[in-house]
Amino acid sequence: MAATPSTMLPLGTNAPDFSLPDTLSGKTHNLADLKSEKATVVMFICNHCPYVIHIKDELANLANIYSHKGVSFIAISSNDVENYPQDSPELMKQWINELGDPFPYLYDETQEVAKTYQAACTPDLFVFDGNLKCAYRGQFDDSRPGNGKPVTGNDLKIALDEILEGKQVSIEQIPSIGCNIKWKK
Repeated sequence: MAATPSTMLPLGTNAPDFSLPDTLSGKTHNLADLKSEKATVVMFICNHCPYVIHIKDELANLANIYSHKGVSFIAISSNDVENYPQDSPELMKQWINELGDPFPYLYDETQEVAKTYQAACTPDLFVFDGNLKCAYRGQFDDSRPGNGKPVTGNDLKIALDEILEGKQVSIEQIPSIGCNIKWKK
């Protein structure tokens, strides 16, 4: 479990567009289909990463709470499934069903979307405001597998609350830490 930090896309960057299949519905979605007029969270995750597994329940809970406030959540897996079959689209579908389908879980087979977002790890979180400008990128919270800190989602909650209030995100934006994205060779 090598700890890889996120690369921190520059604040103010426009959300890169994408067109990816949803593993649950089978439909192809682009950013315009899924974005919110208030805030959009784009998350690079995967099924098997211990860092993602550590936060998945609270992430689903937070997505359910904030979706009722008009925030859109989009999960993307970009891992190489040939070498990491536990991240296959079929198992992604099972994983998101077990969580109660709190957000679309898209598959980035070519890994181009991850590269465009400069995603480096799982989980890697990006929050875009209503104009699709990057307002937050960084950690979910300071809990990590084995560090004994509770999973709260506080960093993401604070960022979302401030964006929803029309404010600039004031908290220190600390890189996310997780497993590296499993790039194709």
